[in-house]
Amino acid sequence: MIKDLIKSGIDEESKPYWDGLKDHKLLIQQCEDCQQSIFYPRSICPHCFSGQLSWFQANGTGSIYSFTIVHQGYGPFKGEPPYVVGIVELDEGVRMMTRIIGDKDEISIGKRVSVVYKEVEEDFVLPYFQLIA
Repeated sequence: MIKDLIKSGIDEESKPYWDGLKDHKLLIQQCEDCQQSIFYPRSICPHCFSGQLSWFQANGTGSIYSFTIVHQGYGPFKGEPPYVVGIVELDEGVRMMTRIIGDKDEISIGKRVSVVYKEVEEDFVLPYFQLIA
């Protein structure tokens, strides 16, 4: 069900990202001209408008930029609350929305996190982040 929601948005630009997650790799793009890291996947650099983009494996670490605790879920997430959704700023400089797992009382802005790969449905993996001890 979650896979179906996301699968409809997988296109040529984002397919390497999703394929990387299946292999437990967090892939993001980099512009070959201005060297800026890019996320979410796209065909043109948002910094210099170059079309010369490549993929690389991110370290998978970063800091919590923002977060909220979800107390009421809908659709495929209906039975999951409470859970934490946040924006993580990766060490490579891009920000991504994700699920943050761990003790909710320990989660705060600026805390260091690392990626974990969660198979949410058969053959479908999402990147979640957990606090670094």
